[in-house]
Amino acid sequence: MKDYIISTGNISPQHSMDVDAFFNSRNETSNNFFNALEPDYAAFVDSKMIRRMSRIVKMGVAASTTCLRNAGVEIPAAILTATAYGCLEDSATFLRKMIEFDEQMLSPTAFIQSTHNTVGAQIALLLKCHHYNNTIVHRAFSFENALTESRLLLEEGISPVLVGAIDEITYDRHAILSRFGLYKRDSGNIAGEGAAFFLLSKQPGNNYQAVLKAVQSFYKADIVQEDISKFLTTHEMDAELPGLILHSETVYDKTKGKNYRVLKNAFPGIPEFAFKSLCGDFPTSSGFALWFASLLLKEQKAPVWMHGIKFPLKNIFIYQQDGLHHSFYLISSD
Repeated sequence: MKDYIISTGNISPQHSMDVDAFFNSRNETSNNFFNALEPDYAAFVDSKMIRRMSRIVKMGVAASTTCLRNAGVEIPAAILTATAYGCLEDSATFLRKMIEFDEQMLSPTAFIQSTHNTVGAQIALLLKCHHYNNTIVHRAFSFENALTESRLLLEEGISPVLVGAIDEITYDRHAILSRFGLYKRDSGNIAGEGAAFFLLSKQPGNNYQAVLKAVQSFYKADIVQEDISKFLTTHEMDAELPGLILHSETVYDKTKGKNYRVLKNAFPGIPEFAFKSLCGDFPTSSGFALWFASLLLKEQKAPVWMHGIKFPLKNIFIYQQDGLHHSFYLISSD
């Protein structure tokens, strides 16, 4: 099943809103986590409304608006957003006010804006889009399930579909998860955030970016070489290896090793790159990986800081792992 990625919009810790800058420079972080490089939001929404939006909502609105503008589409036929944690900043604000005001005389605003579907709802309100709108919340499978639902909608003739992945990092979340040993800067596992949106269609149009051929998820599975081979064979890739592997491997001791070796054995001699070194670690970071793969296939060139890739590049395999959640993607240029 082939679905076309018509356009993208991405806010990340890299210069993803400026393709030339992204190809020429790579951002590192001196903090304990990657913060997104945020644009001037006045270019996307009225300044009076900006003051009432939380940071994650502004990121989602800017990324989705960029995606639609790049495609020349005003209103999509459906909107799907994927998030694992939702609006953490607003949730923390509401909880603090509950304590501060002893659970009395609370303003409902922070609670209303803390729900997971706030981003998708705000996008629809700004676009005046009354079509299908859904938010998928399923931990590290959130974006994969949103993509699957988007593809089902396309099969039903609902097109184009705007689908996005968005999560934010806050000091509270980082502090709590660090206590469980999830993030360890010394071992290279750094938290991150981002908002990546895609416009999908069954028709290629005049200038599509890439083709989404397949997405498959596994839970509590030992990923072995046979799983990868079966996935490629199912999608008619058994006679042709991808030209690049994008994986989520970090040097965090608990995940480094077995799965990385499986990838190296399954794709001998194929260039590989750890995409979380650019965006940081968060449950919906596969959205950044899909944006990155789409960009490489469209531009048919590598950033100056990325080496070893042979062009023309036809196929990219993405392997996303977040704890017990594993996902495969196959992206193609045609």
